[in-house]
Amino acid sequence: MKQPTFRGRELLPLSVIEAARAGDPLAMERVLRYYESYMDKLCTRTLYDLDGTPHVQVDEYMKRRLQNRLIRAILNSP
Repeated sequence: MKQPTFRGRELLPLSVIEAARAGDPLAMERVLRYYESYMDKLCTRTLYDLDGTPHVQVDEYMKRRLQNRLIRAILNSP
């Protein structure tokens, strides 16, 4: 059977989500990898150096906060 897709991207299987809710670290890592590109997009910032030159990069602190919130939401869901 073909995996369901959303905008051309395969969705996470329900079994992976259930395993992550049960506390399986490999499943949780798979969920985090699935959402990694979305979190990178949300956490992309334009930073300026001393000369005023802009640099676009991912704010790693904000990305870790998003990952922690996702983990807590998965583990605390009813």
